[in-house]
Amino acid sequence: MPVLLLLSTLFVLGFEKFVEWRYGAPGAIGILLIAIGAKAKSPACAGVGVTVVALQVFGPYGVRG
Repeated sequence: MPVLLLLSTLFVLGFEKFVEWRYGAPGAIGILLIAIGAKAKSPACAGVGVTVVALQVFGPYGVRG
């Protein structure tokens, strides 16, 4: 059981560092808001987080083809 907890923690921290490296601080804040919204069962908080991450991924002009 502790090994599974350790592996999941390492995965989450690694994913968060990747998002911060790729999308900067706003991307990390968006992931944090998604996590807080899921933990608190708050769709508004999670929705704001998803919006922040989506704006970071797609930018203000959408996907360029």
